[in-house]
Amino acid sequence: MLFGKVLSLNDIKEEPFIMQNIRWDLEPKNLIDPRCQQTEEGLKFREPIEGYVFYIDTMDKQPALFLMRHTSIEFGETIAKIDEIPQDLLADAIEENKGRACFGMYPINTKVEEWLKRELGVP
Repeated sequence: MLFGKVLSLNDIKEEPFIMQNIRWDLEPKNLIDPRCQQTEEGLKFREPIEGYVFYIDTMDKQPALFLMRHTSIEFGETIAKIDEIPQDLLADAIEENKGRACFGMYPINTKVEEWLKRELGVP
């Protein structure tokens, strides 16, 4: 792990590089999609994905909010767990995105994004 420990919400706030590189436009499925696909026009390569992506994990008894670091060489690792978020926000996001699950990971929804931005001080 890059930081040697699982980061908290406060730790994220104190890391300017993370704060500047959060990808609000991505979800877990984007990170799993193949790097290249055969199309009628030939091989199509997707743009490299870099940055930090929030996701909801449902592998444990209670859903949890995590932050994953993803690099352009397709390396990803979970670096933070956000314990402060209310469980009802996570439950609502899972219900809203139930058709978009990817290996037990769900994308965040608008309410979770708004909560995160408010807590992180992001405009």
